[in-house]
Amino acid sequence: MNLQQTLETHVKEAIKTLFNAELESVEFQATRKEFAGDITIVVFPMLRVVKGNPAVIGDQIGQYLADNVELVKDFNVVKGFLNIEIDDSYYINFFDSVKDDPNYGLVEKKDDKAVMVEYSSPNTNKPLHLGHVRNVLLGYSVSEILKASGKKVYKTQIINDRGIHICKSMLAWQRFGKGETPESTDLKGDKLVGNYYVEFDKAYKAEVAELKTKGYSEEEAKKNAPILLEAQEMLRKWEAGDEETVALWEKMNNWVYKGFEETYKAIGVDFDKYYYESETYLLGKEFIAEGLKTGVFYKKEDGSVWCDLTDDGLDEKIVLRSDGTAVYMTQDIGTAIQRIKDYPDVGGMVYTVGNEQDYHFKVLFLILKKLGFDWAKNLYHLSYGMVDLPSGKMKSREGTVVDADDLIQEMADTAEEISKELGKLEEYSKEEKKALYKTIGLGALKYYILKVDPKKRILFDPKESIDFQGNTGPFIQYTYARIQSILRKSNVKEKVAINSAKVFMHEKEKQLIKQLELFPDVIQNAANQHSPAHIANYTYDLVKDFNSFYQNVSILGADSETEKIFRVALSKTVGQTIKNAFNVLGIDVPERM
Repeated sequence: MNLQQTLETHVKEAIKTLFNAELESVEFQATRKEFAGDITIVVFPMLRVVKGNPAVIGDQIGQYLADNVELVKDFNVVKGFLNIEIDDSYYINFFDSVKDDPNYGLVEKKDDKAVMVEYSSPNTNKPLHLGHVRNVLLGYSVSEILKASGKKVYKTQIINDRGIHICKSMLAWQRFGKGETPESTDLKGDKLVGNYYVEFDKAYKAEVAELKTKGYSEEEAKKNAPILLEAQEMLRKWEAGDEETVALWEKMNNWVYKGFEETYKAIGVDFDKYYYESETYLLGKEFIAEGLKTGVFYKKEDGSVWCDLTDDGLDEKIVLRSDGTAVYMTQDIGTAIQRIKDYPDVGGMVYTVGNEQDYHFKVLFLILKKLGFDWAKNLYHLSYGMVDLPSGKMKSREGTVVDADDLIQEMADTAEEISKELGKLEEYSKEEKKALYKTIGLGALKYYILKVDPKKRILFDPKESIDFQGNTGPFIQYTYARIQSILRKSNVKEKVAINSAKVFMHEKEKQLIKQLELFPDVIQNAANQHSPAHIANYTYDLVKDFNSFYQNVSILGADSETEKIFRVALSKTVGQTIKNAFNVLGIDVPERM
């Protein structure tokens, strides 16, 4: 049990003994700096079961704890707040129990039921961009956090590989491509296909403008532009299984998949299983047919199929068009069901998708419940805000998107520029420098995005993210590297015994150990709330406490060998905790910087 759990047990005992009352839970908070104490018990919520003056009640509980609980050294009461001072021996014993554990804070798999996390889920008509980067980083880190909290996790994506948007790139390549390939152009396949998506939009706009000069209204011109009609015909051919159309679709999609893989590798994420919309939408159609029989869905006069969710506070939702073709909901129903068929141990799913799809997922989850799937109650939409740049919003069809590969390279270049200004890498080889620039650049990008609550919108500034001071990835990476330097110089053996009787606790040491003790709970809270921000900001607080310790307490020049051994071991444990925290965020830490 950690400190809060231990104290909670004793506070409940105190309430039972002193007032013959039962307390369900105890509220704790950090003790304010102006008061003596290590942890504060909030008395006010107890007034529901214990009547009286909160200051008097706090004093009675404090006295009970001081008389009966060995780890409670002293207490004071400020109005309704009971500040508890904890004996140093508690922190030393706690530290001694975790200092040699390389997996401190991480839990081995304890749940039989697995969680499937979906992220990335791109369209195959363009490369990954900055918006995808936030999605990928969130999904991957939430997967790793869930694993660290003790869950089995499958990482997956649904690739949107069918539809009119794919046909637009295909048609533009047929018209303007002159047989270009990724090899002949020396372009990644996703970039090549994305270029033709932009080309389609240019040609489409030109045709719309021409039709308007012939007397068409804006709306008529947009509907009747020949290139759009041809793309729609191509989609019909694809759905009918036309060999030539399907062959082109497969060829261009494979170009894109190869490009995606290069980007995923560069950013440091992976997947256990890929799903394809072109395969799962058919299963969705099957279950819609079943739902029609059981009354979950109904058919309108035009033949379209709908689900009436008005009694549930939502709207009516189309699940099949009148011509029998699928919509996104069709595919998502099929994909969810297929995943459980493939992985029967999955008890819940997390969908990492932007907040513009909030309503879609409310509807999807409700429909799956109505279809009778018990696991549907364990579906979660990890909704996140968009990423903006100082220059404004991105538009992929106009070619104004920040390409993910370009962004990764820009981050490494910016890290190189700043590192050269600081001038601390003279001893590094060219290869070592290049690897370090990438580690710093990616660390800056990932941390900047993950430290923000997923629901909040982000204004991403690459320069600001690569700052070696403040709440940034490079600042934390630099502190980790500093700790490794201390360990290399210390000559202290790997594992040492901490003699609690001989160690005098400096207030900075105590604060650092108090922060270390929070880590396992931070992991669990981050998992429960699907928020990497908890871990990112915890790590920053830990690093701030370490730097305060480093500036105020001599480590290698300690007054005694016992103190030196203790402080080196404390530094090592902080370093390991930083590494463990950053690992679940998908961020590397350099041994030297």
